[in-house]
Amino acid sequence: MLLDVLQWVVLSLVQGLTEFLPISSSAHLILASHFANWQDQGLVMDIAAHFGTLLAVMWHYRRELQNLLSGRDWPLFQQLVLATIPLALTGLLLASWIEDNMRQVWIIAAGSAVFGVLLWLSQHRAQQHSLDLKKAAVIGLAQCLSLIPGASRSGVTMTAGMWLGLSKTQAARFSFLLAIPAILMVSAYGALKIWQAPQAYDLLGVVTVTGLSFALAWACIHWFMKYIERIDFVWFMVYRLVLASLIVLTLIEW
Repeated sequence: MLLDVLQWVVLSLVQGLTEFLPISSSAHLILASHFANWQDQGLVMDIAAHFGTLLAVMWHYRRELQNLLSGRDWPLFQQLVLATIPLALTGLLLASWIEDNMRQVWIIAAGSAVFGVLLWLSQHRAQQHSLDLKKAAVIGLAQCLSLIPGASRSGVTMTAGMWLGLSKTQAARFSFLLAIPAILMVSAYGALKIWQAPQAYDLLGVVTVTGLSFALAWACIHWFMKYIERIDFVWFMVYRLVLASLIVLTLIEW
């Protein structure tokens, strides 16, 4: 039981702290279980962790959501829908194949390194251009790359946004709002798999993981958006390169 609780806490910490930072939450979740030699935490716990981060971003952007749902911000609503379509289609067609073939440690290392460098390069193109449907479509296409473990959904979408001339704040805001339908799709996909193959689950674990993921993700979003213009993304690149190097060294030792 103690080991279960420890795994729940680590899962919550990893998901809450990495979902909205451009360092790939999925990579860290896979690696945490891999290096700790834990059994897979299971689909139910994955969904609980994602649901906690979904609640966090919805709470942080509750005013924007009210405007979107009431029709007061129709342009942004259109941009979010357009940017979500490519990921929805790609996920529908390739989700099972990616789950079976792409969750490998060396792919995580490569994705972490390559997309970390691209993130750093993109910040030099960040300006203050307005977001339009064309830019939203490009960001949506780029978001499909986040299906590669190690790429980071928030990292890929922020990279694309800054490359198109959005400021760091603009790119992060659109990325985080775009996370809402993305995480909803991930949760729906997981829920469908559970429904197709029902399994017992620990209610205490679900509540614990959801609650901790929510609290940590909300704090992370709040901090990141407050200081984003002062953060040099070179540090995220360095972190991702170090992570990739450690993975490669571990593979060599094994």
